[in-house]
Amino acid sequence: MKNIIIEIQDLKKDYHISEVTVHALRGIDLKIEDGEFVAIMGASGSGKSTMLNILGCLDKPSDGNYLFDNVNIKSLNKDELARLRNKKLGFVFQAYNLLPRTTALENVELPLFYNGKIKSKERKERAVNALEAVGLAERMHHMPNQLSGGQQQRVAIARSLVNDPILILADEPTGNLDTRTSYEIMDLFQELNEKGRTIVYVTHEQDIARIAKRNIIFRDGRIQRENIVNDRLFAKEIIKTLPADDYKEM
Repeated sequence: MKNIIIEIQDLKKDYHISEVTVHALRGIDLKIEDGEFVAIMGASGSGKSTMLNILGCLDKPSDGNYLFDNVNIKSLNKDELARLRNKKLGFVFQAYNLLPRTTALENVELPLFYNGKIKSKERKERAVNALEAVGLAERMHHMPNQLSGGQQQRVAIARSLVNDPILILADEPTGNLDTRTSYEIMDLFQELNEKGRTIVYVTHEQDIARIAKRNIIFRDGRIQRENIVNDRLFAKEIIKTLPADDYKEM
């Protein structure tokens, strides 16, 4: 039996805006095992982004429990949450969130600066290895504005890997990308998952969701349904079917 790294019990999240209370999450129960590949879906306002923020320890629930790697995040203070995020979580965002005046290598190194035990030489070696893992070793000294959207997202993925996290979270990772580049990014995620990485991502695209192994659909702050993806898509195979004139250099 695989290790359960996420266990959520009757989780609720309320936001108070003036005199109005918004019930963003209304009692979520969820378990995610080590090595899973999960897509979270739902309409705008369904609670999926709130769920991702809580999974990433960027926000705390109003009620209920969230155990991440057997630790209840409600028991952690801000500094403890920050250390947990840095050591055990990797984040990939729709807008890449790269520092514009630093190279790809320096962007990937950034999370390691918060770990005083890692020396400069090891920091660089780990960043280089992460960029090699996403196929961008030859672009490590380029600035973000010298990279395509797909290349920038690969840098962001390398940055999420550099601390060897137990969970990668991605928020609409293909939202700003063309079709071919979207599938190339998802092919990278599938390869990472096959190597044992646990990945949870939010998407509004049905085809992108079918690349995962399990789908969780949110509606009105609740899990409407969840299912194993039996008609799973494989990004590498889809890329082969795309017209050559759709190609954009990654």
